[in-house]
Amino acid sequence: MAKYFKNIWLGIYTVLVGMSLTLKHLFYRNVTIQYPDERYPIPDNARNRLYVDPDLCTGCKACERICPVQCIEIDTIKGVPGKVPPTKNGQKRALWVAKFDIDFSKCCFCGFCTEPCPTGAIYHTTEFEYSSSSREELKYTFIEMTPEEIEEKKKELAQFQAEKKKKAEAAAKAKKAAEEKGGADGKNEAK
Repeated sequence: MAKYFKNIWLGIYTVLVGMSLTLKHLFYRNVTIQYPDERYPIPDNARNRLYVDPDLCTGCKACERICPVQCIEIDTIKGVPGKVPPTKNGQKRALWVAKFDIDFSKCCFCGFCTEPCPTGAIYHTTEFEYSSSSREELKYTFIEMTPEEIEEKKKELAQFQAEKKKKAEAAAKAKKAAEEKGGADGKNEAK
């Protein structure tokens, strides 16, 4: 019989303890945030989505080489000196960046790609809401030239190199002619 009353008392006691906790938290400030409307601040050193500033990218491919999972793809075209615009911060460029893709389905967000970039063109943002139902949607293209633009840049480079070669050949011929003339003058003076 004592066990019966003890069990009744334990049942009532546990209900009272549970209700006291409920009443105590009823008057506390809420710790839960309503996510889509309210957000915790993201720390500055958080490694979330990568972003590439096309106006700063020089096409050096340092980020592509250091990436441990090879999620970055960069294609470049050598540019004609003076025709490639400088970067946003005034640094010279020698290459056109034809394609700059990052596959976020492969990215491990290690941050290795942001360190070797000489211009700071690639960096982590605070954006983290970019889930998708397909992998194709996670491949982001930051720079992409059309095939016509690529062909145009290649033709400009070929023309520049052809002109440069012609000038070099003309300079070599002129130098050879000057040497032959100087050698002939030297032989005439010796006689």
